[in-house]
Amino acid sequence: MDMGADCHHAEGAHPGLKGQALSHALVEAERRCAATQERLTAPRRRVLELLLEANGPLKAYDLIAAFGAHGEPAKPPTVYRALEFLERLGFAHRIESLNAYVPCRLDGQGHRAAFVICECCGAAEEFEPDFDAQLAAAAPSRYAVRAVTLEARGLCPACQG
Repeated sequence: MDMGADCHHAEGAHPGLKGQALSHALVEAERRCAATQERLTAPRRRVLELLLEANGPLKAYDLIAAFGAHGEPAKPPTVYRALEFLERLGFAHRIESLNAYVPCRLDGQGHRAAFVICECCGAAEEFEPDFDAQLAAAAPSRYAVRAVTLEARGLCPACQG
């Protein structure tokens, strides 16, 4: 599906962080890393910054291309290692169906990610679902469920009207 081709709303209906909001998010990420004795290295910080600034999900190759301050791309392993770190610490999520990444908008680790994805503009919004009943139903099978991700598709409010 060609996301964005049929959108009739104003540009920027799903804006990323800019200015003071972006600075605050990066300072908070530094604080969270320090609290867990992790380091938000320059490459990790740059990838997080790109995710936070984005107006929607970004593929790894978009991040690689945009990585350098003057247009120079990063080496793929640098970006993939940064994404792995950001996912592990709860700063980012991978949207499986899009093979793309978004910043965590729910502040942190330990929650189950769920997304509504707009089929028109490609925006993805995170929410925290209640999977308690489903996990309880799976308990008799004795599986050790480590992760659950829900991806629902439809139209965002901007694309509906």
